[in-house]
Amino acid sequence: MSGRPEPSPARVVADADVLAADLLVGGGARDALDILREHSWTTLVASDPLLDDAAAIVASLTDPDLASDWREKVAAWRDRVDHTDGDHPALASAYHGGAMQVISLDPTLTGPKAAAGLRDRLPVSVREPRAFATVFDPERLYPAVIGGEYPGPDRDARDW
Repeated sequence: MSGRPEPSPARVVADADVLAADLLVGGGARDALDILREHSWTTLVASDPLLDDAAAIVASLTDPDLASDWREKVAAWRDRVDHTDGDHPALASAYHGGAMQVISLDPTLTGPKAAAGLRDRLPVSVREPRAFATVFDPERLYPAVIGGEYPGPDRDARDW
């Protein structure tokens, strides 16, 4: 990707733990990502290292073939970004991809101390999946991001 996109609340990063939980567990992680899958005007932002981390989790809990198939599918869905080796994959994806939202299960990212520290350096909100699904309101966001009246979901979350 050349150039950094303008930050947008419709651009979202899901940390590796959330991506793996979406596939393997469902629950809050699936609810959060289904919101993105249901709206073509929202974007999942992820670097290759972020997808590699998630695929490693999936492979360690299931098998390498499932992890490989899953990674290929999610790679086709996401907006790919690059970042420096050694950067935190989710935070670096947000920074380089203009994502204003990060979904994570990592308490070092979702806690109040982390939020205060991030706010000074990056216009990003980090939430656990259930909190994200509760506050991310496509109907309210659509007029600001796209313009006009919200038409409702325009994709099937299971057909991605």
